[in-house]
Amino acid sequence: MTGSDVSPSFRLAYVPGVTPAKWVRIWNERLPDIPLDLVAATAAEAPELLLSGGADAGFVRLPVDRTALSAIPLYTETTVVVVPKDHVVTAAEEVSVEDLADDIVLHPLDDTLDWERLPGQPAIERPATTGDAIELVAAGVGVLVVPQSLARLHHRRDLTYRPVSDAPQSRVALSWPEGETPDLVDDFIGIVRGRTVNSTRGRAGAAAQSQGKRSDAGGASGSGRKPAGGGTGRSGGKPTGRTAGKPTGRTAGKGRGSGSGGAKGGGKRGKPRGRS
Repeated sequence: MTGSDVSPSFRLAYVPGVTPAKWVRIWNERLPDIPLDLVAATAAEAPELLLSGGADAGFVRLPVDRTALSAIPLYTETTVVVVPKDHVVTAAEEVSVEDLADDIVLHPLDDTLDWERLPGQPAIERPATTGDAIELVAAGVGVLVVPQSLARLHHRRDLTYRPVSDAPQSRVALSWPEGETPDLVDDFIGIVRGRTVNSTRGRAGAAAQSQGKRSDAGGASGSGRKPAGGGTGRSGGKPTGRTAGKPTGRTAGKGRGSGSGGAKGGGKRGKPRGRS
């Protein structure tokens, strides 16, 4: 790549509910000379932002147009219903869509769930945003079914949520324009996929591998020529005692204790001490 091809920074889009902090931290550790700029976008805006060049890559909610955008699915979110703390569903740990049949279920215009049929009773009008819908839930107007990350994003002390076992789920993916993958995008893909810094893929990994080869070459001299199994003592293959083959006592055959051949007084060997 030439200098003109290198972006001065890496622009990362992200939709509400996605927290990119962990990946941004790793990027800053591995590529400190290339700033990462975060670009907030709604779920509806994010695909167009990527296609128009407003961001190099982004965390989006599926589905997206796979003929125009590449995407790596990352995880699927739990779907929850947001309700006032005194709502009847709070008595259960998990609810079903049928449990919401008598409730007004708000359906904001920025809803990210792919419903075949909306649960519950319809509201008079649709709120513009999820944030607006949360305010209506707090006012006692209805309940709201959303991905869990959005319930956490719009947390209020007077509201709570419960998982909905049979509701549609939202999938989050890393996406970028279809075609040749730029180096910076490939670097970020590696971070998201958990590649180590020594991975051979991506420029950061290639640089680390090159540095490792130079270190290996510098440390090879004199470090790999010992015979296999060679000891670490001064003389290879010799025991570590002072004199090979000799016992460690002061005088061979003589002992101070009462062991074999070491009787007190040093009597003659082979002659018993009988009476004459």
